[in-house]
Amino acid sequence: MSASKQGGSNLVILAALAANLGIAVAKFIAAGISGSSSMLTEGFHSVIDSLNQILLLYGQKRGKQPPDEEHPFGYGRELYFWAFVVAILIFAVGAGISVYEGYEHFIHPEELSNPTLNYIVLGVAFALEGSSWFIAMREFNATRGSAGWWQSIRESKDPAGFIILFEDSAALAGLIIAATGIWASHFFSDARLDGIASIAIGLVLALVAILLAREAKGLLIGEGADAAVVAKVRKIVDRYPDITTVNHVRTIHTAPQRIFVAISADFRDTLSMGEAETLIERIEAELKAAEPMLSSIYIRPEKAEDAPRLNVEVNEGAPTGDR
Repeated sequence: MSASKQGGSNLVILAALAANLGIAVAKFIAAGISGSSSMLTEGFHSVIDSLNQILLLYGQKRGKQPPDEEHPFGYGRELYFWAFVVAILIFAVGAGISVYEGYEHFIHPEELSNPTLNYIVLGVAFALEGSSWFIAMREFNATRGSAGWWQSIRESKDPAGFIILFEDSAALAGLIIAATGIWASHFFSDARLDGIASIAIGLVLALVAILLAREAKGLLIGEGADAAVVAKVRKIVDRYPDITTVNHVRTIHTAPQRIFVAISADFRDTLSMGEAETLIERIEAELKAAEPMLSSIYIRPEKAEDAPRLNVEVNEGAPTGDR
């Protein structure tokens, strides 16, 4: 990952972490005074989000470790593992606690108290979460270019950015639901409505967790580079006169900004071993200059008729199917 992109990603995570830590304390205080189930749920929500951001920072730090004998392609995909853990935490802890607390307060509603403190805390929390969301969206828009919002998430190889964006969006939705639940409980004099709001927040978190897990799983098991990168590699290799055919170009992301590429090409039959080695070195140098994300390049001389063919589009670029 380039220094600028890494810095932008860290800024998004740190902004979200700072907002959530302060918000969590305020929510728990308000929940303790008012007895609001949805406010208590929102407190746990902020704690889980804070833990998730710490895990993402840890994953980024671990992912920057240099390659060694046990991990010759580096540790970049460790960030994908922690992104998957974050999705599990949101589902198992965040959504689970929210639904449980909502059910308990629905079955055993507590006496209502003045909601003013809750509204104040929710308003401050909305402002802080909104600021974090704005930073996350600004960084995400800077990287997605002209691609659509959802398409960019599906094609992104850096989970930190879209996880924070998803978390902040869920947090804003949760705050709106919590405020609605508190208002409805007092307006209709029915504390059970606050419990229903807590369950609704849990369902929102569960949906977000499922979406994040789906995206993180694709990255964890390995995804090919964007089709544009694969096309660029193929075009460069195919341009050399001593390459008669480019059989296939297969890629996999070993980190958000690192790609391993394996190229099968049919070399001119009259080419000597020494000439072939020199040609491979020239091709590798040009490929790395044209696409800095190519951290590892493997070029295999192979006759076209002997090259294995796979009818799986992901091996030639854009991921399909599950992601």
